[in-house]
Amino acid sequence: MILSKIDRIVLDQQEDLALLRQGNYCTREEEALIDLDSHLAQVVTGVRRSGKSTLCLQALEHAGVKYAYMNFDDNRLTDLHADDLDLILEALYKKYGDFSYLMLDEIQNVEGWHLFVNRMLRRGMHIVLTGSNSRLLSGELASYLTGRHHQIELLPFSFRDFCACKGVATEPLTTKNRGLLAGAFDDYMRTGGFPELLHEKDIKGYIDSLIDSILSQDIRKRFNIKYTDTLERLTNHLLNEAPAFLVKDKLQKLFGFSSIHTLGNYLHYLEQTYLLSYVMKYSARSRVRLRNPKYYAIDVSMMNERKDAFSGENLGMRLETIVYLELRRRARYARQDVYYFNNGRSECDFVVCDGNRSISAFQVSYDISDPKTFRREIRGCIAGAEGTSCEQLYLLTYNDTRDDTVTAGRRIRIMPVWEWLLEKDSAV
Repeated sequence: MILSKIDRIVLDQQEDLALLRQGNYCTREEEALIDLDSHLAQVVTGVRRSGKSTLCLQALEHAGVKYAYMNFDDNRLTDLHADDLDLILEALYKKYGDFSYLMLDEIQNVEGWHLFVNRMLRRGMHIVLTGSNSRLLSGELASYLTGRHHQIELLPFSFRDFCACKGVATEPLTTKNRGLLAGAFDDYMRTGGFPELLHEKDIKGYIDSLIDSILSQDIRKRFNIKYTDTLERLTNHLLNEAPAFLVKDKLQKLFGFSSIHTLGNYLHYLEQTYLLSYVMKYSARSRVRLRNPKYYAIDVSMMNERKDAFSGENLGMRLETIVYLELRRRARYARQDVYYFNNGRSECDFVVCDGNRSISAFQVSYDISDPKTFRREIRGCIAGAEGTSCEQLYLLTYNDTRDDTVTAGRRIRIMPVWEWLLEKDSAV
């Protein structure tokens, strides 16, 4: 690539950076996980448009360090090779002057990027990376940076993030604030947590564009997908059904895959690019954990805010998805794991484990006003507790505020999901 062309791109992106700096952004908890004093590469991964770039830029700005910025998710850089990265570096020094911090946005778009990053780290450069492919980044980092990286996962807004950006106070829980928070949660449950959706009126158009970007740029192009129409139909089907159990044999027949291996690859791509997330079954045996995983969309906006989506309001499914994503967020910070429990008679939605020790069990139900439904959900909680030996039990609902219940000698906390989402000292 010609240096003069790179100079123009760097200059244009410098203008983009100036506009980004003018934005009024809320501070997210994940910013504290970025250690700019470390000599390890700080790697922020997550689904496209979840706010990775903003998070990193805010961390750099708040630290007051001198840094340079390059975004590789630029159509003018599609032909860039690893050998061209030295030209990029030269152009960055030309425009930014001397710097000791370097932010590389969507770096996975450049083949061989890890070799360049490794060389920069050896020279003492502080590196901040973002990327939209978890396996690609973590695999190459582990292979070539030999442990010289710290990975942070960023999901779309948590409910606490959402409230901060909407200006809704999360404490104290006065009558007024409880009402405002319940209203904010209704909005969150409908629109989801992608930051730009706070200001977008055409939610479906936005989500369609996002999914198309992920399929075309992060999957089709990167992995040279042959059956692009099948990939799109599979993606829409899974997002329509989520949350649901993944049965590969049925999917293979439904979409006419000639090989279960090809189907498995497509499913891995959807997971790697954060469109889907999987929960394994709780079991001491590995082969049992691998069977029939349950999958979730990475944000509730993807469940029906798309073309060809017929899943309706699906409020109970949305509620369960929100709880899962928050558990995933908290468990990642604490280096814990989330499973579902099923003993063949009863099912518990989520069990959180620290190694082989279970910590808490969660049952999620939109409406427990029917006594039959209430008894079924309580049975699920007790089954999860007895099957995993955990003590902290939750039954989370849309808006039920009844007192905790004691069944079979075990106390079950019953509370609205939005209230649990804001608890700082809850289990997990």
